[in-house]
Amino acid sequence: MNDYLNGEVSPAGNPPYKAKVESIEAIRMARLETLWTDKVGTLPADPQTQIWWALWCHRGRVGEVLDVCARLNVRVAANDRWLYFPEIIVVPVLTSRTTVELIMFATGGLAELRRASDNPFFYTDQIRGEEQEWVENLSDRIQWPGADAPAVCILDTGVNRGHVLLEPALAPDDLHTLQGAWNTDDHSNEGHGTSMAGLALHGDLTAAIGDTSQRRLFHRLESVKVLPPGAFDPNDPRSYGVLTQSAIVLPEIQAPERSRVYCMAVTNENVSGSTASGWSAAIDQAAVGRMIADTPLAENGEILDDHDRPKRLIILSAGNIPAEIDYTRIQPHDNYPIEDPAQAWNALTVGGYTDLIDVREDDYDDWTPAANAGEISPHTRTSATWPQGTTPIKPELVMEAGNRAISPSRREIVTLGSLSLLSTGKDAETPLVSFDATSAAAAQAARMAAQLQALHPDYWPETIRAMLIHSAEWTGPMIASLLEAAGKRARYELVRRFGYGVPDFRRANASATNHLALFTQTEIQPFKMDAGRKFNTCHYYKLPIPAALLEELENEQLEMKVTLSYFIDPNPGLAANVDPQRYQSHGFRFDHQRKNETATRFKLRVNPAERDDPSRRPPIESVDPRWLLGEDSVSAGSVHCDTWRGPAIELLNRELICVKPVNGWWRNRASRDVCTRKSRYALIVSIKAINTGIDLYTPIVTSIGLPIPIPVEIEI
Repeated sequence: MNDYLNGEVSPAGNPPYKAKVESIEAIRMARLETLWTDKVGTLPADPQTQIWWALWCHRGRVGEVLDVCARLNVRVAANDRWLYFPEIIVVPVLTSRTTVELIMFATGGLAELRRASDNPFFYTDQIRGEEQEWVENLSDRIQWPGADAPAVCILDTGVNRGHVLLEPALAPDDLHTLQGAWNTDDHSNEGHGTSMAGLALHGDLTAAIGDTSQRRLFHRLESVKVLPPGAFDPNDPRSYGVLTQSAIVLPEIQAPERSRVYCMAVTNENVSGSTASGWSAAIDQAAVGRMIADTPLAENGEILDDHDRPKRLIILSAGNIPAEIDYTRIQPHDNYPIEDPAQAWNALTVGGYTDLIDVREDDYDDWTPAANAGEISPHTRTSATWPQGTTPIKPELVMEAGNRAISPSRREIVTLGSLSLLSTGKDAETPLVSFDATSAAAAQAARMAAQLQALHPDYWPETIRAMLIHSAEWTGPMIASLLEAAGKRARYELVRRFGYGVPDFRRANASATNHLALFTQTEIQPFKMDAGRKFNTCHYYKLPIPAALLEELENEQLEMKVTLSYFIDPNPGLAANVDPQRYQSHGFRFDHQRKNETATRFKLRVNPAERDDPSRRPPIESVDPRWLLGEDSVSAGSVHCDTWRGPAIELLNRELICVKPVNGWWRNRASRDVCTRKSRYALIVSIKAINTGIDLYTPIVTSIGLPIPIPVEIEI
């Protein structure tokens, strides 16, 4: 095939092997047309044009099809966009006709091929007036969660719980408001809080309403109204932090035993989050359990063990770019910095990307999507202009936030329902509405976090955050940008646009069960009092990768991903905006044994407590160039993630990873009780082969004496 495409042509103008190749191509095309059940004219004529295809897979062979897609590096849509029928699962994939033909020949799991046509526009416009029948059908197919299930708590404009897709998962007692006179209903004209609730509970409803599957919900909803209706005075910006902490306490008083994820898409409009604010610091306090309300007291008023303070997972939106209509006035994303309080170190900040590229509205036939599939959404903000080193990398994740459409003259840009997600509306007349931007992205991330909490109730909020980030992968356009960047420092700016990528529930759940080398959540004391305030200890972990396996693989490319997540105790102030170590109570870093570095020398390098003279660090081994971002990317923030990629043989005799403390204000406090506090962290390390045909998991599991689990399909 390569000779046919690139070889020299004959004197008659024919490429090499013309007769053989074109006869094969004719057979392949004939088979594709046999499986193609959509309109004939919709089959792409250009074999290299990329569109969203709907792979109608035999239900028992979906795994086989997905394996082939992984081998061919085909983009598979998130599970929320799959359709489930009794004998068929429809999986949307973004690829070309040529690649679809390869998938057909590599697996017999395909029953049909079509264009991926499910779109919110069908439910919001084409069946207007008939939506209620569709939502009731879905409601009847749902197994609703119990009262003790984990919850997503929406801090927003209130929620109208009368919606048939919300009421069974949102009890009246779980509707709260900061002021009783505000009531708990959704006062927003757009129904913002109700649409947030729909996505946080169900995800994008487009596929769920369109299939016939039975669905089970493992989490429920709570709501706190934090914004006043129009008849009331707006909240004082100086009180945002206090109000948010007050909102966080309300559902905990009502249901103290329930675990929950907090989700807030309210930002301080046009106020950059490049430095810590009172609001962002209040959120950091709430996450780490340092609010005044979190002080554990005995009945006699005595302060109890500090260990009993609650920890919370708080998910924030990055903020939206103004919805400009005049395309000539559109500015680059980087001109719109992420808004306060999304700079909070302990919060998980979510930006937007998009896969929605099909404009369906009749009057917009010639309009084109503003962003290509896999690029960041036109709605989202970035932290690319924030100073590297003193500010955390934000957003950490991106999720579907919708797209916009550009006119043929390139003078207008609009938001369309076909380029948005589908969620619950606040009015009975419009039970289904389009919803988009970083509010939608944050709600979907909160849903995924609550699903993980439901399946892993013993995992800490720090761990759930680590699982989400570790599961994230960059899309093709994001990877291309990273690889084209001129050095690591140029990559920092890119990661500040799209974070660590797009999370995936199945990958996140797998990080706790398989596909990994290391998974731990534990506690450590960063500092000690010993003739002064000193670093205390490091934690060391041995990667269970058999040396014989690395030698056998030799030059096969491996990818090792490391994610470290913890919460800091904030100390806001002017100095903290200049020096991150003044803001953080402590920090943690991970380090990996370097090439030709013995275990003893590694410990001396990373841990001052191991050295006779803690101030004298041994000569540093050469920096490992294989890390995508490198250690210079890590300074501010309380979650750190990086990826090593290189030949397997380069990991030989490099089996140690450590977690080590770095400075913070805890160490500098005179009080022994403060200096010697303990902190928690979660660490996830996974290793995979770039060649998907190589099985790393079985040798690793065998080496540590664990049984090989039987794969189980989870539909959630």
